[in-house]
Amino acid sequence: MNSAVSISAPQVDREASRRMAPVRAWLWLLAGLVLVMILVGGATRLTDSGLSITEWKPVTGALLPMSEEAWQREFDLYRQIPQYELVNKGMTLAEFKSIYLWEWGHRQLGRFIGLAFFLPLAFFAWRGQVRGRLLLTIAAIGAMGGLQATVGWIMVASGLKPGMTAVAPVKLMLHMLIACGILGALVWVATGLGRFASEDAPARLRRTASLLIGFTVLQIALGAIVAGLDAGLSYNTWPLMDGRLVPAAGTLFPITPWAENFVESIALVQFNHRLGAYVLLALALWHAVDALRSAPGSAPARRATLLAALVVVQALVGITTLLLVVPLWAALLHQGLAVLLLGACVHHRRRLAEPAPFAVPARA
Repeated sequence: MNSAVSISAPQVDREASRRMAPVRAWLWLLAGLVLVMILVGGATRLTDSGLSITEWKPVTGALLPMSEEAWQREFDLYRQIPQYELVNKGMTLAEFKSIYLWEWGHRQLGRFIGLAFFLPLAFFAWRGQVRGRLLLTIAAIGAMGGLQATVGWIMVASGLKPGMTAVAPVKLMLHMLIACGILGALVWVATGLGRFASEDAPARLRRTASLLIGFTVLQIALGAIVAGLDAGLSYNTWPLMDGRLVPAAGTLFPITPWAENFVESIALVQFNHRLGAYVLLALALWHAVDALRSAPGSAPARRATLLAALVVVQALVGITTLLLVVPLWAALLHQGLAVLLLGACVHHRRRLAEPAPFAVPARA
């Protein structure tokens, strides 16, 4: 017999929270895996490894080359693309293996995340712990993962075309944004499944918290263009750029037609990323001060303060990365902090909304 009618409201919340705890833990684990995936992808880009595997084999590609002959075949395929001829001509097989392993690891982690997503989802759906709107929402996140894999291959294919030595920056940006969308969606749903009290915060705090998410995503997009053009290897001074606070128009807009400068001009791309950092920092500080004034001592005020501190740290790491001419460790730290900041912003904004209603699964 099914029965849940005699349970009081607080007991319903506790029972639902207990039942959903494994689902929340699974979603947070997935978010962590996506963060690792983004970092591995960043290392793959920064080591110029992304074009080392020139074929897309979703199943058989999971296996590493098992013999010297197989390795030589992969190397021969790589030697046919422009990146080898224009950048890495004369590379040894041992050197090729090192970049191949970065790209193989990136793809392998994607396969693992796919299994870590769909197998537990099937189990939770079978148990009735994930159903209805929640099931549709999580399935939509899974569809985003499939889209991400497709865009990833389109991105790689763009770098295999004649004259190309790297993937197209715009496609790299799209690949990064989809990954961030998946991470943000996982954090939003996982946070919403937790038990937390409604927070009586002014509506403007919710608006500025939403703006923080938007500007963080924009700044990540600008950073992806910077990475795609290797723009961080130029103009390695701060706060001046090319000896000025605002570089000359001829420096920022050297390309015709004018609009292409926003994705192809190294100077403009880096300058826009700097401006985005200033805007994001100002917004985070404004949000924190407003939260401290309107709700002193509250959880929203504490979270807003932590967000502002994280943005400050991220800005300092970004400046350090630029001044050191983008060493791998600094670039990955900068990228990782950006994604953590996005997750923290999404978590903060979700906590400012009403808690998700629980549907207590019926008992047999």
